[in-house]
Amino acid sequence: MSAEEHTSASVPAVSIIVPARNEEASLGTCLESLVTQTGVSFEIIVVDDHSTDRTREIATSFSQVRLIEAGPLPAGWTGKNNAVVTGAREARGEWLLFTDSDTVHLRGSLARALAEAKENHAELLSYSPAQVAVTFWEMATLPVIFAELARQYPPSRVSDPNSPEAAANGQYILARRDAYDAIGGHTAVAGKILEDVALARAFKSAGRTIRFRYAADAVRTRMYRNFRQLHEGWTKNLALLFPNPGWLAAKTLALWSSLWVLIMLVQLFGWSRWFDGIDAAFFIYLGTRLSRSNFRSDGLINGALFGMPMFAYLLLRSKHMHRKGSVFWKGRTYGGAESSAKQTADSNLISAGKYS
Repeated sequence: MSAEEHTSASVPAVSIIVPARNEEASLGTCLESLVTQTGVSFEIIVVDDHSTDRTREIATSFSQVRLIEAGPLPAGWTGKNNAVVTGAREARGEWLLFTDSDTVHLRGSLARALAEAKENHAELLSYSPAQVAVTFWEMATLPVIFAELARQYPPSRVSDPNSPEAAANGQYILARRDAYDAIGGHTAVAGKILEDVALARAFKSAGRTIRFRYAADAVRTRMYRNFRQLHEGWTKNLALLFPNPGWLAAKTLALWSSLWVLIMLVQLFGWSRWFDGIDAAFFIYLGTRLSRSNFRSDGLINGALFGMPMFAYLLLRSKHMHRKGSVFWKGRTYGGAESSAKQTADSNLISAGKYS
């Protein structure tokens, strides 16, 4: 479908809404992957959330993209919710795709996602993207986090209308417009830092059908590009994603410590066959536990050796910062686990990276 067809369609099948706050590092690649989608009519709306970098310039360089301003942040709202609600208000599509600027969409994925939602009678379809890890701490930490997320929010149960389990990944949420409006959209979860899971719960509580799955065949993302972003991003999210972060941190550290105790025993006993077998079996157990993350074997090894204590640390830090009411993200400080945000005066403190 040509660009002319995209813009001339009176009612596009899908409105793609991309909230963007200081996203010059990733926005261009994201938009390149979106404007070349085929097989379905669509419009693309980038919502600039008070960026101070080249975000606006990059967005306006795409003739198929409509750029709008997020407007002042209302009291009690998070920045991302304010941005996506602004975009949804302007959207004309029968379906709304909320996607982050650090995503890359495979060719034809939009049409396939829409067909999948319709085929499964899903009023909300969410994809968990393939995760791109580059730096050491990305490669070590992400397999542990996503393995635990898969255990906490099994896609099969999330997608089961008879299960109360609900979840979504804010990097890719395709929602039918009338169902989205009926449950109040992101306005209904305006103050939620973990707006994706809250939105999914609102859909499911209203008896709406949701579908959630890992989707390396559709979309990939690099969430955080350095240790600082990884540190701040997961501090913001982890205590909200897991109901008992302290207990999970303790269990993770116990498993990790057991591995190193076994390794030391193997060394102490001169690699005896008995201890070597126990050590190998335990390492296989940890690898199997992390395999739900959908990372390759080298990621699972890094996770087992180094990522588990980092995950435990981030869990405890997230719990502490939420309890303290001082969660910092992209130039805003969120007070309490799910309360209002205040704009930081110094724009130099604004962190580039994804919303959630």
